Amino acid sequence: MSVGEVRQGGLKVWSPSVTPPIGVDLTEEQALAVAFRHLASIGFAENMAGHITWQPEGRTEMLVNPWGLWWQELTASDICVVDENAHVVRGRWDVTPAIHIHTELHRMRDDARVVIHNHPYYVSLIAALGKLPDLVHQTGSLFLDDMRFVETYDGEVDSAPRARELAERIGDANLTILANHGVITTGGTVAEAVYRAASIDRVCKLAYQVMLTGQQPTEMNRSDMYGMKASLIERAADVYWAGAARMTIKADPEVLN
Repeated sequence: MSVGEVRQGGLKVWSPSVTPPIGVDLTEEQALAVAFRHLASIGFAENMAGHITWQPEGRTEMLVNPWGLWWQELTASDICVVDENAHVVRGRWDVTPAIHIHTELHRMRDDARVVIHNHPYYVSLIAALGKLPDLVHQTGSLFLDDMRFVETYDGEVDSAPRARELAERIGDANLTILANHGVITTGGTVAEAVYRAASIDRVCKLAYQVMLTGQQPTEMNRSDMYGMKASLIERAADVYWAGAARMTIKADPEVLN
């Protein structure tokens, strides 16, 4: 293989004949509740902050968490539904105006069926340094050529016009770090978006700790990274999600209620 040749990866190289299932058919509300619980369990959440929205294909309304409940306590029955203008149409609780970040991204991006936003620690640390993380490990290939940095913190995004401006700055990126704030990940499925969210804080932690050594990290070959990126998106995301769901449900079956 020549130096500049893009290495193949993903399903073009290998496709598993069978993978371990979740073991239960989840409703949309149950799947979203599991996503909240899992991400909270690995440190992605900051107490009651942040949202995950899921706008299933062909629908204008979206499922979302309510204001006031922490991600680690959410159950399926707590999930709300809002319309494309952020009005609650189903659910017991209210939803904050910050949900406009999600409604406007969904409006602009047909590919962004799921949008996840919160303030995990190491992402927030890198965001405070005013940069994107260096990709120093193969898992970072997931974000190759797919990151944006919004360099100015200008307060709470609490209206549709402010959210629309942010969505325009994000463009087609599936990973956006917001200066002095947090991170937004998107995906075409719950599995894809959750896998990106679960991966980015570790990517930032590794990048930061490599920075602390004061040494230059070994640079990965971009052509190899393209192959790994395909493998992570096409093979790892669904398998990661199934395992995360199994462990979350086993830890507390009440999440499905």
